[in-house]
Amino acid sequence: MSKRRTNDAPMPIGECITQLQKCLRERLCRQQPPSRLEASEAQHKHLLELLKRTAVHGESNSVLIVGPRGTGKTALLKCVLRELLQEKEVQKNLLHVHLSGLLQTDDRIALKEITRQLNLENVVGDKVFGSFAENLAFLLEALKKGDRSRTRPVLFVLDEFDLFAHHKNQTLLYNLLDVSQSAQAPVAVVGLTCRLDVLELLEKRVKSRFSHRQIHLLSSLSFTQYLDRVRSQLSLSDGFPDRKFAEDWNASVQNLCEDKSVEEVLRRHFHSSKDFRSLHVLLMLCVSRVSVVNPTIKPADVLEASRLCFSDAKSNILHGLSILELCLVIAMKHLNDVYEGEPFNLQMVHNEFKKFLQRKSNSVYNFEQAVIMKAFERLQQLELIRPVDGSSARTQREYQLMRLALDHSQIMEALQKYPQCPTDIKQWGMSVFG
Repeated sequence: MSKRRTNDAPMPIGECITQLQKCLRERLCRQQPPSRLEASEAQHKHLLELLKRTAVHGESNSVLIVGPRGTGKTALLKCVLRELLQEKEVQKNLLHVHLSGLLQTDDRIALKEITRQLNLENVVGDKVFGSFAENLAFLLEALKKGDRSRTRPVLFVLDEFDLFAHHKNQTLLYNLLDVSQSAQAPVAVVGLTCRLDVLELLEKRVKSRFSHRQIHLLSSLSFTQYLDRVRSQLSLSDGFPDRKFAEDWNASVQNLCEDKSVEEVLRRHFHSSKDFRSLHVLLMLCVSRVSVVNPTIKPADVLEASRLCFSDAKSNILHGLSILELCLVIAMKHLNDVYEGEPFNLQMVHNEFKKFLQRKSNSVYNFEQAVIMKAFERLQQLELIRPVDGSSARTQREYQLMRLALDHSQIMEALQKYPQCPTDIKQWGMSVFG
């Protein structure tokens, strides 16, 4: 009886908040596979069966998981692997190699990464191979069991699969798919891509070695399911150390999801992107505001998190400009208005700025030509202005044609929020004709 009271005894609020932060951060940062899969059961079953044939029966396979970003391709694979690795035999035998087309930009880097992930650096040593195929064959040969009866199965996951099609001669794809087809070793090749036309990118010899199995994921999410996902991601499980705190927290999450202002914010996110990763960013910003002083997520926290998610990066950059740089941006805005978006150069911007100075007769904003040029170059470094395509780099800097990478509304918003912006500059920026 005393032991039960000890387990149910309330924890200090600070410790509860720490445990809460740890639990939700692990969940929202995608360090754990989702407990419930949004993809259809048929897709899960299909992929599990394919990988089980390789891991258990030594049968080679290749498959593509295709779908728009955020539809759960990686989550599907993680859930399948988690279920597959629950079998002890699979856990001991299956080797997993993860490659990304964004990181392994050529076959040499990819082969080096394969060697590293298979822990075969010492086996390869200083050996020299005549071709990529020989090197890969040697690596797979080195994975044979001690009794030499068979090779350990290897799962190759190729994230951003379409980028591997841009490698020279598609050597990596050809050899991996050739091994999977020729039954030299039990190999499963799983590609993840958001391009529906990915097969058109493959060379004929590569396409002929691919199994043409494809698993398509499409987002058919409703707003009700989206709201349920928010509720489930923020709710605490029964295993939380302090049961009373967990009950109170889950009740507050339920009330939060029923709040009309919160529902409006979530509906806006739902219509802008059904990607769960962007939702997790929003929820993570809300969770980070939870503290001992603020032990629950309030509607105001969701509104502030949404404002941060939808904030314009370029407008934020404008808030950090110097007065001179802001004046040059305003001068460019007026040039855009007068010349209807035609490109401009530093000399034109300087002339527009001088017109403002002449009207104000204010010596405070008088700067030397070298200082103005330096400010103009910094705006280019910040990518607020960019050179016109095809403009000659040999043109004198004062006359090199540029375009403004900001629109009218961004500049207006920045002027309103610029800290302690001088009144005359704000009026100049707001004026129609400069």
